[in-house]
Amino acid sequence: MANAPAPLTRNLRVRRHRGHTVLEFHGEIDIAAAVRVLPRLDRVTARPESRVVIDLSGVEFFDCSGLRLLHRVRNRVLGQGGDVLLVCTHPLTLRVLAVTGLSRLVPPRPTLDAALAWSGAGSARSIRPAARRRAR
Repeated sequence: MANAPAPLTRNLRVRRHRGHTVLEFHGEIDIAAAVRVLPRLDRVTARPESRVVIDLSGVEFFDCSGLRLLHRVRNRVLGQGGDVLLVCTHPLTLRVLAVTGLSRLVPPRPTLDAALAWSGAGSARSIRPAARRRAR
């Protein structure tokens, strides 16, 4: 059962769903949005062994600032032994993720349920090898 969501900022809402922290991005994720959401993202990703879903289904525009945010979230969460999942269906955003290689690091799923099902199947562990190497 989902907990009540935190208040929606202009570009980010954080909520809990089935044991995961869901980061719902909305609107245009550009340099201005990145500056607004970065402090909140850093607070959320500071917890050890977090299970995070980045949900881009509400994003209309996504530039390199958004890529930096995703990469930062991924590195912080995996560095603390957590898991990161991604929800994205927007064709242009998917293309940016593919061209930059980020989709290989965090494979996008079409829905939140699909991402959670993939995580439940144990596949999410395969995106964590760098974190395991650092821990040794």
